[in-house]
Amino acid sequence: HLANNSKGNMAASLDQVNEEKTDTVALMSHSPFEKETELNKSMQAIDKGAFHVSQREAKTHQENLQHLCRICGSSFKTDPYKRSHPVHGPIDDEMQVLLRKKEKKAISWPDLLAKVFKIGVKGDIDTIHPTKFCHQCWTVVQKKLSNSPYEMFFPRRSPVEWQSHSSSCDVCGTSPRGVKRKKQVLNPQLSKKLRMVAGRVRKIRQIKNPKQVNQKSLMKKIASCKKIHLSTKILAVDYPSDFVKSISCQICEHILADPVETTCKHLFCRTCILKCLKVMGSYCPACCYPCFPTDLVSPVKSFLSIMNSLLVICPVKDCQEEVCLGKYCHHLSRHKEIK
Repeated sequence: HLANNSKGNMAASLDQVNEEKTDTVALMSHSPFEKETELNKSMQAIDKGAFHVSQREAKTHQENLQHLCRICGSSFKTDPYKRSHPVHGPIDDEMQVLLRKKEKKAISWPDLLAKVFKIGVKGDIDTIHPTKFCHQCWTVVQKKLSNSPYEMFFPRRSPVEWQSHSSSCDVCGTSPRGVKRKKQVLNPQLSKKLRMVAGRVRKIRQIKNPKQVNQKSLMKKIASCKKIHLSTKILAVDYPSDFVKSISCQICEHILADPVETTCKHLFCRTCILKCLKVMGSYCPACCYPCFPTDLVSPVKSFLSIMNSLLVICPVKDCQEEVCLGKYCHHLSRHKEIK
């Protein structure tokens, strides 16, 4: 009887041990899986949060780019007039007139910017590159096309290189003031060139005699042909300054109208020289050589044919047609008939 009891107790204890083992195995098998799912959920939540943050940052970065210049990186907020020009848009009318004068062709801004600044903007991405450029860079393009000194408007050696958004982004950190620039060492050749230009201008100012200036202005007042004669500004092509001087009157500085030549080989408009000879005396207004109305002769035919073949832009509003100087009077008479 005792032996049977002890056997029963042993069996019961063994059953309890087996149950505990199965419980522990079950617990061991379930707990890692539950931990993994919890970790996955937390990781997904972190990823979603990071994605939303990065998306927000990218959006603000793109908004900041809209206020910066594509070429020099300056902010449009610094310009009091808030002027800007589209990088991928068509060329404006003022620049087209200048290109026509220089006998150059360019349809869109990407082609012109590639010629002037040596940068390709056709493959730009909106999230990395700004889509506009400032009016100062527009002035640089204008100055470079008209062969004027442009270094004072664009002191940078090269255009800005744009990078995608990162934790240490210059665009997001300095958007109100423009992209942070590295301290540049002055180019000795550039500064020398600017000094030379400034010195030349100073010399020209010193050479100009106030008496000569007063005499010129007096002769212009005597001629008073502003409403009759054509200005050299309406020439369709940007000719060299020496050529423009050769086809303009030395009294009124307009395009020669009914040109006459003196014995000292100077050219004037007939009406201008006759008025000046009557008021100021019988001498050439250019060199003070004795000159009389009977000495005035017409220039050679080849010169007159060159004059008549010159292209001028019609100054009448909404016309802007290019006409030969010889046919200009006939073209103007058509406008009068329409009126």
